[in-house]
Amino acid sequence: MRVLVTGGAGFIGSHVVSALRTHGHEPVVYDVRSAPPSDVRDPCAVGRALAGVDAVCHQAAMVGLGTGFADAAEYVSRNDLGTAVLLTAMAEAGVRRLVLAGSMVVYGEGRYTCERHGVVRPGPRAVADLDAGRYEPPCPQCGADLAPGLVDEDAPVDPRNVYATTKLAQEHLAAAWARATGGSAVSLRYHNVYGPGMPRDTPYAGVASFFRSALARGESPRVFEDGRQRRDFVHVRDVAAANVAALRADSPPGALRAYNTGSGEPHTVGEMARELAAAYGGPEPVVAGGYRLGDVRHITADSTRIRAELGWKPEVGFAEGMREFARAGMREA
Repeated sequence: MRVLVTGGAGFIGSHVVSALRTHGHEPVVYDVRSAPPSDVRDPCAVGRALAGVDAVCHQAAMVGLGTGFADAAEYVSRNDLGTAVLLTAMAEAGVRRLVLAGSMVVYGEGRYTCERHGVVRPGPRAVADLDAGRYEPPCPQCGADLAPGLVDEDAPVDPRNVYATTKLAQEHLAAAWARATGGSAVSLRYHNVYGPGMPRDTPYAGVASFFRSALARGESPRVFEDGRQRRDFVHVRDVAAANVAALRADSPPGALRAYNTGSGEPHTVGEMARELAAAYGGPEPVVAGGYRLGDVRHITADSTRIRAELGWKPEVGFAEGMREFARAGMREA
């Protein structure tokens, strides 16, 4: 299968390209880092790149929380306008198979249970609570403590920042494209992806990159809040393998199917920082308090659906992955 990989020179995209080659496919890299640069917002360039292509893995995106709302127009341009241009070109070229790099950020907070009220959906955390170090969201009905759990794909979506909003819009665009063309679309809702080749020293990277960059500078990783916020850290090679599995899947035409793509093993951010620092050889992390507005407290994956329907499961364990990541090289942003 000849597969166009947008963002194919980036962190995740480059691993997708390698996985496709390993499994006998022919990847075509399309990336702003290429020579000459290839912008997914350029309809003529995208149209040329789609010639002879059987499927698209759409990895190109502006990621992370960035530097605040000042980035909003750039996020929408790169992520949503870029996706619309790509899908229009696919419709015209007759390419009917899409794998989208989705994200768990579309959920907002994860799944929570109140002893009294069952499953509840807490709203955005109040700035006053965050300033006071009250990081756990309370039950929206009675104010009691909540127990976090795993979120599945049928959970309501509730994006809490600009990046999250654009990732949800990408899914809506892909679903509309599938209905209009009869194409098949899969959104792999990545959880916290880490591994070799992560970008260093950029506000648009993930928390694993922040910590690894600090260690490379000889500094302690600085952990926001109290370090007890839960995430699902999934290795980039496992994410690349999920893309190959999604391409092979007999996905229903005319619809988008979403899959959580995570390890299924929750770990706290503080635990990840300690594991990574120990594997690197120090210095130990510092729980610094503070917060990033737009972050959620707990979001961890129920990846049952992707295992059952695509036959995918993660192969790289948390401790093994952190040991490798501690030794691996990073790329310039």
